[in-house]
Amino acid sequence: MQRFEYHRAADTAAAIALAARAPEPHYLGGGTNLVDLMRENIERPRTIIDVTALSSAIEARPDGGILIGAGAKNTAVAEHRAIRERFPMLARAILAGASAQIRNMATVGGNLLQRTRCYYFYDDAAHCNKRKPGTGCDAVEGFNRIHAILGASPSCVATHPSDMCVALAALDAIVHVEGPGGRRSLPFGAFHRLPGDRPDLETALGPAELITAVELPAGAAGLRSTYRKVRDRASYAFALVSVAAALRIEDGKLAEVRLALGGVAHKPWRAATAEAALRGKPAGADAFRAAAEAELAAARPLSGNAFKIELAKRTIAATLSELAGARP
Repeated sequence: MQRFEYHRAADTAAAIALAARAPEPHYLGGGTNLVDLMRENIERPRTIIDVTALSSAIEARPDGGILIGAGAKNTAVAEHRAIRERFPMLARAILAGASAQIRNMATVGGNLLQRTRCYYFYDDAAHCNKRKPGTGCDAVEGFNRIHAILGASPSCVATHPSDMCVALAALDAIVHVEGPGGRRSLPFGAFHRLPGDRPDLETALGPAELITAVELPAGAAGLRSTYRKVRDRASYAFALVSVAAALRIEDGKLAEVRLALGGVAHKPWRAATAEAALRGKPAGADAFRAAAEAELAAARPLSGNAFKIELAKRTIAATLSELAGARP
């Protein structure tokens, strides 16, 4: 184990000040991912800044929105009455994500910063541009059953592991951050990056910036919504494909549709093509399948994961059919 300095920050300002001057700092919330990576010698921070003093408050606002402190535990979010009533897909996504013990430790801020579970990323002997830029990507020609079919690049075909983040993408969440340059807010779709030629740069966070809260805008409150996860085993497995979906039907037509996919890309994938294909259309199985076909037209499978394309199409169609009360 590499030696490191440990500091416990009293508040957000203290954490940022420490990170701005410390060598190779890492923020520590629940530690469910960072500590694992340190144990595997993948992450080697020289400075650990404990930010468990960050706000864990969950504020249900009168307009229907909710503000969630970055320090809130996953269990608290999933069990919160306002979240279950206004944004049920988020509660279901969290409950699909991990064991109860992990949910009791993991924080909202840390969930957004989860790193990929790609086998080659965790293997220090493998070539991995995400772990060590410029070394190559062994997954491209290797065992790539769990890897990306959308938005990948020759430099990286890893997928983002979070279930919570798929729901947040569909809900148009806003990520509030603070750093040496002050406070700013990022649309959720702009927070995570696609790999391009720099897969080691995973988010839009700047040096020493810290997630302070995640906001759920009122626009999606009360929509009929759900989360469906397809995986190799019934529990404690990452998604092969997952779907976060919400809709509103007026006079038999889809007045509003929100759709995001997990397990298929380097970041939670907002299915904008499918959404556009469905708005204003009659709610029915044929429309849902056609929208899924349109979204997956851009898919580029690898040698071992072509099955994900049809799996994603069927999961999208089945999830939307369930929400709409249509026959799959």
